[in-house]
Amino acid sequence: MSETTPDHDALRQRVQTSLDRQGMMRQLGVRLLAVAPGMVTLALPYSDRVTQQQGGFHGGAMGALADIAGGYAALTVAPEGMEVTTVEYKINFLAAFQGGELQATGRVVRGGKRIIVTTAEVVHVAPDGQRTDCAVMQQTLVPVPKTY
Repeated sequence: MSETTPDHDALRQRVQTSLDRQGMMRQLGVRLLAVAPGMVTLALPYSDRVTQQQGGFHGGAMGALADIAGGYAALTVAPEGMEVTTVEYKINFLAAFQGGELQATGRVVRGGKRIIVTTAEVVHVAPDGQRTDCAVMQQTLVPVPKTY
């Protein structure tokens, strides 16, 4: 699909509508950067709301961003009328950073009817644009009926 097809626009709107319903992500200032079938990229800006005691991005904020990016990648392959929920994830933290923003890209590894497996890579983007690996995650999700 090209970025200008109606299907791409509908997929992006599906993800954005769901993201808008997430109070925690709104509070943290998470933005949707990119959507494609099986892939979503989100950004989390640095602020005092996402730091640990030493001033770096908190691991919980990194984990939440990775979880949401992987989850929305899964949503792009889930049938209409379904949502997804995380069953488990494992994350490796590679480095800690201050300033700039984190960007997490979730990708579907296997999109099945009963389970969806994704990965997410989290990178730190410094104010000068330098990109450095920050964390990697693998996750298992299940499709669930939409309840709203």
